Amino acid sequence: MDAILNQTAVIVAISCAGIFFMTGLLTGAWKFYCMNQNKQFKAPYYVDIAHRAALLYSFAALLIAVFAYFSPFTVWVNVTATIAPLLFFAIAIFHYIKLGIENKTDNQLRDSEDPGADKIIMLSLMIAEIGGFSVLLIGFFMRVF
Repeated sequence: MDAILNQTAVIVAISCAGIFFMTGLLTGAWKFYCMNQNKQFKAPYYVDIAHRAALLYSFAALLIAVFAYFSPFTVWVNVTATIAPLLFFAIAIFHYIKLGIENKTDNQLRDSEDPGADKIIMLSLMIAEIGGFSVLLIGFFMRVF
């Protein structure tokens, strides 16, 4: 256990997993409340998305923690590769919660006020998430082979 808790990237990822999971539980309670207030028993679209995303990202954060644990790269590389996707997971959850509170759309890209900025954000998200995890995955394979 101490080996796990001595790695900064792993601690960051497990901490995020806990925060994301708690967010998933809380947004689940919010979703249930919304469903009970609606005649069709439906929550706003992005309340549902926030709930699901938070739960899924919590488990993705645990997966990142495992790969960070096995990565032989330097602390700096592993922390950067870990934080990159986790930061965008957190931003996405926060944005979905905001859209759920506003309840103005069921398609954030179609109804965007700034499609150009959305394209930049989505490109940055892809680079950070795929790039960060790629580093950890490569590190894992380097360690195994």
